[in-house]
Amino acid sequence: MSPVDRTTSLVARLPSARTIRVELLAGLVVALSLIPEVVSFSILAGVDPKVGLFASVTMAISIAIVGGRPAMVSAAAGAMALVVVSLVRDHGQEYLFAAAILAGAIQVTLGLVGAQRLMRFVSPAVMTGFVNGLAILIFAAQIPHITGGGTAGWLVVAAVLAIIVVLPRIVSAVPAPLVAIGVLTVVVVVFGVDIPNVGDEGEMPSALPVLGIPSVPLTWETLGIIAPYAFTLALVGLLESLLTARLVDQMTATTTDEARETRGQGIANVITGFFGGMPGCAMIGQTVINVRSGGRTRLSTFTAGAFLLLLVMVFGDEVAAIPMAALGAVMVSIAFVTFAWREVDPRNLRMAPRGEVLAMIVTTGTTVATHNLAIGVGAGVAVSLATGWWRRRSRTSSTVAGDGASRGASSSVLITVAGDHEPASSTDGA
Repeated sequence: MSPVDRTTSLVARLPSARTIRVELLAGLVVALSLIPEVVSFSILAGVDPKVGLFASVTMAISIAIVGGRPAMVSAAAGAMALVVVSLVRDHGQEYLFAAAILAGAIQVTLGLVGAQRLMRFVSPAVMTGFVNGLAILIFAAQIPHITGGGTAGWLVVAAVLAIIVVLPRIVSAVPAPLVAIGVLTVVVVVFGVDIPNVGDEGEMPSALPVLGIPSVPLTWETLGIIAPYAFTLALVGLLESLLTARLVDQMTATTTDEARETRGQGIANVITGFFGGMPGCAMIGQTVINVRSGGRTRLSTFTAGAFLLLLVMVFGDEVAAIPMAALGAVMVSIAFVTFAWREVDPRNLRMAPRGEVLAMIVTTGTTVATHNLAIGVGAGVAVSLATGWWRRRSRTSSTVAGDGASRGASSSVLITVAGDHEPASSTDGA
C-alpha cells in the first residue's frame, strides 16, 4: 500500500465531526450524573467524597483504554461500597485501597482463566429481573432528592422531565438531560431558590490524586484482613460489569469482548487503588445515560472521566450549585427507559414458561430487598437452574412414559391390522 493509500485509509477510519461532538456531549452528561451518586457512595462506604470522585476518574479513563465494551462507563459503584463498609470502619481507608488492588489482581486472573464463560448460566429471564431491579433501585434512590426540596423541588423535577420529553422532538444536537440540568441550575441560582444541591452532599476536592502505595503493613495478617473483601469485590464487580455489558450489547446490537472486559476491570481497579480510590465496576445507570445520549465508542467513556476531573477541580463551585432535584429527575427518566416494560406485560407473562417468570420475579425482588445486584442475580440464577433441572426431569419422565404408551399403541395397531388382514385373505382365497 502506498503512503497516499495508507493516509486515505487512516482518514476514512477517523470519526466524523458529528460523532466526536455527540461522544463529547454524552461524556459530559455522564460526568454530571456521576457526581451526586459517587459522593453518596463514598459517604456510604465511610470515606471522603474525593475518594469516590477520583476513583471514578481513574476507572472511567482506564476502562476506556483497556476494557472490552465501548461506551460502557465504570466508576465507584454502590454495590462495591456496600461490601467495604465494615473494612473501612474497622481498619481505615488505606486498607480499602489495598483491597482494591488485590481485587483488581483477582479479576485479571479470572479473566486469564476464562471465568467470564460462567455468564452463560445467566438466563434472559434473570437478565430482565436484573434490569428491572436496577431500574427500581435507581428510582428509589432519587426519592429523597426529589422530595427534599419541597414544592420548589417538585417544580424543578417537573421542568426537567418536561425538557427531557419535549426537547428531542425539536432538536437532537444536544442531549436533553444536559440542557435540563443547565437551565434549571441557572434558574435556581438567579432566583435564589433554596433547595438542596450537590454541594450539600460533600466537599469538592481541591488537589489532584497522587500515585502511591497504600500505607498498610505488608504482612500475612494484612492479607488475611483484605483477602475476603477483595474476593467478594472481584466477583461482585465482574458480575455487575458483565451484566451491564450484555445490556449495552442489546441496546447497540454489538458484542462485548468479555475476556478483555474482565481483565480490563481488574487493571482499572489496580490503577485506582494505587491512586487512592475505592474499587469500582460498571455503572449501569450512567452507562444507559451514555448510550441514550448517543455514546457508542471509547471516546465517550474517556471524556466522562476527563470531564469529571475537570468539573470537580476547575468548576467545583458551579457543580456544587446544581440542584439535586434536577439530577434526581434525570435519573428518574433513565430508570423509566431502563425498565423492561414489555417483558412484564401480563399478556407476555401468560405465554412465558412459569420457571422463567419465577426466576425474573425472584431476581427483581431479591435485588430490591437487599439493594445488592449480585445477591439478586445469584438468587435468580439458582431458581433458573432449579426450574431448568425440573423441566428436564419432567420432560424425561414424560418421554419415557410416552415411549411406553407408544409401544403399547403400536402393538395394538399391529394386532388390529393383522386381524383385519387375515379374514380378508381367507375370503380372497375362498
